Amino acid sequence: MTEPHAADPFDPSASSLSGQVTPEVMDELLAVRGSIDNIDATLVYLLAERFKATQRVGYLKARHKLPAADPDRETAQIERLRRLAEEAHLDPAFAEKFLNFIISEVIRHHQAIAENHGSAADHVGEPTSGR
Repeated sequence: MTEPHAADPFDPSASSLSGQVTPEVMDELLAVRGSIDNIDATLVYLLAERFKATQRVGYLKARHKLPAADPDRETAQIERLRRLAEEAHLDPAFAEKFLNFIISEVIRHHQAIAENHGSAADHVGEPTSGR
């Protein structure tokens, strides 16, 4: 993961609670929030990697005229993610909503790739047989 740019306007100490709690409480709050900020950044980079992989799937599907959606795969993934969420003590319903949102974005991307596939065979990010 790369470090944020020096010009990043994000202020990790920004809080509406400044001056309303003791310095000790604010220090602990900011420390925990720092961990949350790092996790959020990791999630963004992981999602970017995931979408790079699904883009490759989209090009493969377009090249072979396969449908953008794969309901059996989606159902299996949702069931798997719900089980993982339970193991991780995360609300399975939340995990399912999150995955459904990602799946809908992936399908939208796959549809766009399929629509544009014929006009841009050398599209950036499209895997080639030599890779």
